[in-house]
Amino acid sequence: MISSKPKVSIIVPVYNVENYVGKCLDSLVKQSYDNIEIIVVNDGSIDGSSAIIAGFASEYPQKVFSFEKSNGGLSDARNYGIDIATGDYFGFVDSDDYVSATMYEEMMSLAVKHSAEMVICNIQKVTGTGGVTQKLTQIPNMPEKIDLENHFSVFSDLSYFACNKLFNKNLFKNKRFKKGIHFEDIHLIPQLLLECKIIAQTQSFHYHYLERSDSISKSHTEKGLDILNAVEAVEQAFEKSRYAHQKEGLKGFQILEGVYTFLAYLAYVKEDHVFSEMSSKLDEYIKKRSIKTKDILRYNRFNTNYLLSLPLKKKIYYLLYFAKQKKLIRKLV
Repeated sequence: MISSKPKVSIIVPVYNVENYVGKCLDSLVKQSYDNIEIIVVNDGSIDGSSAIIAGFASEYPQKVFSFEKSNGGLSDARNYGIDIATGDYFGFVDSDDYVSATMYEEMMSLAVKHSAEMVICNIQKVTGTGGVTQKLTQIPNMPEKIDLENHFSVFSDLSYFACNKLFNKNLFKNKRFKKGIHFEDIHLIPQLLLECKIIAQTQSFHYHYLERSDSISKSHTEKGLDILNAVEAVEQAFEKSRYAHQKEGLKGFQILEGVYTFLAYLAYVKEDHVFSEMSSKLDEYIKKRSIKTKDILRYNRFNTNYLLSLPLKKKIYYLLYFAKQKKLIRKLV
């Protein structure tokens, strides 16, 4: 019997995560939404991940579909999954994370109810034993259905993770994740949002992000410059979009991602010469866009001053940077 429900393709890139992928896949095969395909893309793993994936594909042959390819990185693996997905909507789950049992049922319901091209849920960071360390509310004080033309502040407020979202497949008609870069989500997801008219959200914390000490995100190098390159790509897409007149929204995005997100990364760069080089690039970025220090200090996120909402240590770090006290920062960090 063919289901009348829209089909969801959940794409899971895997690379050497034998200690985590089982829990991830277990959370997906137990989804309350039944019309799903779980596309597992093994991106050249050399540990025991392959055997674990094979076990799930054998036990759930109608749900889990396993594919193997040579290692090409996260973006390449996701793109591979997109190219073979047959669903009406796409979801992405990182193989060391897991999701709640009702995640895709609720998000799919919202997509249908509001004819939304993108649906967003909240995230919580968890430890290996399941303890919650941080709750990341994505769009507080906003309605369930969001008309972007009337609520374009979302463009500069949103956290651009791929994994806590459900996407209409048509958003990927001419777009893919950029290969060979870090921060591929910041590069692509805002561009997908610019293609949307209606998005929807749930305040449920469906996505569980595992904080790993060995994660790639813990290594801070000049690769952080990819953040600024990602913002530039989004700027180009913005100028061609239906929202090109929403200049304040773009400015907010430039400040949040290009300044605050970049500086948050820069704080953990250990090598002084790399810090100096990246700091110079940020100064160029700010100057080129005529972003004034007062614009950065006054930036509001979710209708609240962003800087004032941060913990004291972060406030001090940002204020010292904007006061051009870079040498003092290096002593304190």
